[in-house]
Order: sequence, then structure tokens, then C-alpha cells
Amino acid sequence: MNEDILINITPQETRVALIMQGAVQELHIERTLTRGLAGNVYSGKVVRVLPGMQSAFIDIGLERAAFLHVADIWEARPHDGSSNATPTPIEKLLFDGQVLTVQVIKDPIGTKGARLSTQISIAGRMLVYLPQDAHIGISQKIEKESEREALRTRLQSLLPADEKGGYIVRTQAEDASDSDIAADVEYLRKTWAAITHGARTKPATTLLHQDLSLAQRVLRDFVHDETATIQVDSRENYLNLQEFGQAYTPGVLPRLHHYTGERPLFDLYGVEEEILRALGRRVDLKSGGYLIVDQTEAMTTIDVNTGGFVGGRNFADTIFKTNLEAAHAIARQLRLRNLGGIIILDFIDMENSEHRNAVLGELKKALSRDRTKVSVSGFSALGLVEMTRKRTRESLAHILCEPCPACNGKGQVKTSRTICYEILRELLREAKQFNPREFRILASQEVVDMFLEEESQHLAMLGDFIGKKISLQVETAYHQEQYDVILM
Repeated sequence: MNEDILINITPQETRVALIMQGAVQELHIERTLTRGLAGNVYSGKVVRVLPGMQSAFIDIGLERAAFLHVADIWEARPHDGSSNATPTPIEKLLFDGQVLTVQVIKDPIGTKGARLSTQISIAGRMLVYLPQDAHIGISQKIEKESEREALRTRLQSLLPADEKGGYIVRTQAEDASDSDIAADVEYLRKTWAAITHGARTKPATTLLHQDLSLAQRVLRDFVHDETATIQVDSRENYLNLQEFGQAYTPGVLPRLHHYTGERPLFDLYGVEEEILRALGRRVDLKSGGYLIVDQTEAMTTIDVNTGGFVGGRNFADTIFKTNLEAAHAIARQLRLRNLGGIIILDFIDMENSEHRNAVLGELKKALSRDRTKVSVSGFSALGLVEMTRKRTRESLAHILCEPCPACNGKGQVKTSRTICYEILRELLREAKQFNPREFRILASQEVVDMFLEEESQHLAMLGDFIGKKISLQVETAYHQEQYDVILM
């Protein structure tokens, strides 16, 4: 199946959409003022060591201190092949004020600071360089052992004699020439040399290496054999990408095109509408069923419902077909919305074990195209599927949205009647403490309408009880839960 990549670039942000069979599969957004940090290397300064949590807070020059766990400290790990050995305690490795080179492995999300590692990895087009590790690994996507061994031997023959670092061979190296691989090695070694030089000469909390821009990462990381075209709607950036491609990804250039059409590129492919749908809770299925996607701080839950789909034979078949369709839709929504962390899937209950296995198989098959690491368990005793998806950047909703000021992110607000009763109680409290000539209620249109209609009798009864005039005033800027009681 051919895949098209669309790159929309403006001065304020870069947006990338991956299209397959006319449907948007992934969305990536990088804003100029809040560019992602994952992959960046810093000279960090230890702010505080927490032995009880086996972690430390590191100042890398950001608003919030970053987080470093002992499991992400290279020096703490056993390097003698004993996988069960206990890591060295963090208090024996770090101290307050210590300066060390760290890399961001997870962007700040919400109130959480960036997560760090002291094991540096630098990605190239065909290789990932691990300067602290002498091991040579092969991408798990290259399955044949003969091909894996051939690539390992080939790389070893191309490495300089003084090489002390390790490499991970990516799938792009399978069809690369020796000169291309050697050039990648040279680029990665130069990058590491620049990082180590900066670590020696620059002050703490300094950025030593910044990962590529989103558009450049598209050429390096996103393109594969099934990629048909890469369309860029900015001529200046198209020329910049051409220059970058000639230096680092020459094999990609024939597929790189400058889009010059009159319609905006994302409008032409329906991406803008897809973005709006991806921010909603409900995802409709072709069969008439639907998904409900709820994203919280702790986890994401996805509920599958049959909706209006009643099927042609029996209810069990209807449920099975809906769940099969939902499995594909869930895999797409996870990529599209970039949902990560713990994910709970609530498929419609199936009594047939063969049906459950088939749905689980379809889910895993659909997830196999995901570049992000995914782990799926079987059905639990409650009929739920638990899975995890590695979270390295913010979800689409976190990038584009913020908590609702009316409900503070709860997803619901008090009813107009509830607010009316709160106001009546507030009036009673104020009347016992003060003796104004009149009480004036400032509230939203919905609350004022409720007082004028269904709650008018209760308002009049309270006015008679306290012996004061009560007037109403609509404040159009107020949300439903907002009100003020003014003493006149």
C-alpha cells in the first residue's frame, strides 16, 4: 500500500500528515516556539538527588527541572552481561551540583518535566550511534538471521580502527551502498565529537546538540519503500529539504515534490477535517458502531459500541464484525491522536474464544505498522484488553487544546438549576450578615432564564423571606457556573 507524506510549513509551525489509501494515519505538529526536546543533548547540572526514589532532578536550562532515574544512568548498569545484577545506587553516582551530559528521551508532558538518560544515542539515516556502548545491534524489523549477520559483518568492515562506540543498523541500511553507510558513520562520529567538545568547553545547562527539525526527520525517519510522494507546500523549505536530502538522504529526493496548487495542501486531502474529528470523543465506524475515546492523566480508555449495527444473522456475528472493524480503527486512532502510556480497550463482550483470539490478532496486525513501541496483552477476566504505547511526545489533544475554563477539564459543568440553588443559599447567607437595600445577581443567560421561568417562585419566596428586592442581570461573558451576588 502506497503512502503519501504531506508537509505544511508556516513561520509558526510545521505539520506533517501521513496518508494511506486516502485516510490520514498519523499527524505530527512542531511549533516554532515550543519545539520538541526529545533527542536533544544538554550539559545538565544535578539539582537534587532523591535516594528514596532512586532518581534525581537535573537543571538543563528549562523552566522545570528534568527527571533522571537510576535505570537511565549508563554508569549504574552492570556491563558484564549479568542482566539480573542490581544497578549501582544513585547516591553513589550523583551529587548536588555535579555536571553531566544528558539526553532527553521523553518530552515534558503536562506538569511533568522532561525525562533524561545519560546513555546518548544519535540517529542517522541508516544507523543509530551509541558512543558509550561497543555493541552492534540490528533492527528487529530485519528478521532473517543470515541478513542480520551479513549487515553486522559489513558494518564492522567499514568502521574506523579507533571506533569504541556501538551502532544499531536500521532497515534503510539493507539497500545502502558501502559509501552511504561509511558517510553515515562519519556524520555520526563528527556529531559526537562536537557534543563532547561542547561538554568540555561550555557551561552547565547548555544545549549541546539539537535533533533535526520535524521536516528533516521526515526524510530521515519516515520514508520507507511504500512511500510514494513527499509534498511540501513551501518553496523555501522545499529547497532547504532538497539541500539536506542531497547531503544525508539522496535516495529520497526523487519522491520529494513542491506542491504549487491553489488549494491548501491539507484541505486538498481532507486533513483539516480529520484533525477536528481526532479531537472528538466519538469515532464512527462504517458498520454503524462507534468508539468512545477518553484521555486522562493516568490512562486512555477506548470503549467499543454496536450503535445502530444489528447485523444480518445473529447478535454474536454482529458483535464480532463490529469488534474486528474496531480493532483496525483503534490502531489508526492511537497513531492519529498519538496516544501513549497505559491504554484500556473495552471491546463488546464475546463469549466465543475463537472470536476473541481473532479480534486480538487483527489488533496486533493493525498495530504492526506503528513505528512507536506497542505491547498488547490478551483479554482479562473482565473482558478488557490492556496495552501500552510508548509515550515520547505530547498527544494531538495536548498540543492543540487546553482544559476548558468552565469545567476546569472535568468534561462537565453544573446544571443551571444547581447554580440557581447555590445562588439562593448565597443570598440567604448574605442577608443574615448584611442589610443592603437590594441584592443583584450577575449570572449567565442560562441561569437568569432559569430564575425567570422554572425557579421564579423559589426566587420570589426567598425575596419575601429576607424582605429585600432581588434583581437579575445577564453577564454574557460569564460561563454557566460563574455568578456574583452584589449588595446594592
